Amino acid sequence: MNPSWSQRPASQIRVIVGMSGGVDSSVAALRLVQAGYQVEGLFMFNWSDDEAGRCQAAEDFDDAAAVAEALDIPLHRADFSREYKSRVFRYFLDSYAAGRTPNPDVLCNREIKFDAFLRHAERLGADAIATGHYARLIHDTRSTQLLRGLDPGKDQSYFLAAVPRAALSRALFPIGDMHKKDVRALARAEGLTIHAKPDSTGVCFIGERDFEGFLRQYLAGRAGPVRISGGPLDGRTIGEHAGLIYYTIGQRRGLGLGGVAGASDAPWYVAAKDLDSDTLWVTQDDAHPALIETGLRTGKPHWLIEPPELPLHCSAQVRYRQRALKCSVAPDANGGLRVHFDTPPRAIAPGQYVVFYDGDHCLGSAEILAAGLTDDAGSTMHHDHAVSSA
Repeated sequence: MNPSWSQRPASQIRVIVGMSGGVDSSVAALRLVQAGYQVEGLFMFNWSDDEAGRCQAAEDFDDAAAVAEALDIPLHRADFSREYKSRVFRYFLDSYAAGRTPNPDVLCNREIKFDAFLRHAERLGADAIATGHYARLIHDTRSTQLLRGLDPGKDQSYFLAAVPRAALSRALFPIGDMHKKDVRALARAEGLTIHAKPDSTGVCFIGERDFEGFLRQYLAGRAGPVRISGGPLDGRTIGEHAGLIYYTIGQRRGLGLGGVAGASDAPWYVAAKDLDSDTLWVTQDDAHPALIETGLRTGKPHWLIEPPELPLHCSAQVRYRQRALKCSVAPDANGGLRVHFDTPPRAIAPGQYVVFYDGDHCLGSAEILAAGLTDDAGSTMHHDHAVSSA
């Protein structure tokens, strides 16, 4: 895993940049050119199952080609849609069918950008690859360290925490030490036409389309009751849902539960999903015990450092947009981890990732199996209705 290539002069290092047609990857390529690297671009086709996906990919490729021409660098293209479907999308569907909330962006980085793309770039003769991620890497003669991006509002180290260390040792993140506004300003100053192009949003292969409508094309949800958890209306059935697969723990929007007799006008939250009875449990209590669990259990961890001695005291976050909280990490009997937080994070969702940090240094990650620390991933509901959250 010794990143010896990084010790050579930039002019002797051939870097292939993953260019998406957006401003981040374009400026990543620009900065590498300015630094004197031998730079080439590669556009990845990852999704082409529908007309919307094909049209967007064609437009993005045209933007990437225009940037490559402006920078006077070659632009390759590769179709990874088969790998994406088998290694990311299949897992995405299987996880939703099992009641979990997967994170396809974490999987896309691990399986596609830092595996399929890296291997393709190696076949093209690359010494290293680069992407437009807002994260930082420190390469030395012994190892590679992953750090948060300098812009706290754009840091993407969370999405990179499952990437193998060997792959990170072959990578560069040229904009990790920049703020987004400065990335756009540099693109504008250099005359890149994509400087004002909006950021892509939503799940990577869905974009801004209706999520439930997209999921319905591939999975059929089973209808079931919507019941109240906690408070004076505890246990009351107040409606029917179209399928537990369309909901995630802590979800507030899209529940369609306005005007429940005897209830206040406060918003509703998803508290738990009982797969055995197809029951969706909801609450108006934003401090409901199911939403503020102090612990979680994980699958096998992926460390970006030498596996630490446990218990480990560090900080961790359970979703991309949540802040890291102090925690203690201990081994679990299943080969995974038991993580206890000093302050409970909000709405721990099985299928998401818990990512560990020491300050800005990303230590590793693990997929969340269950909220709470019960050995059987049991109930997150603390009343007479035993409800599974897994």
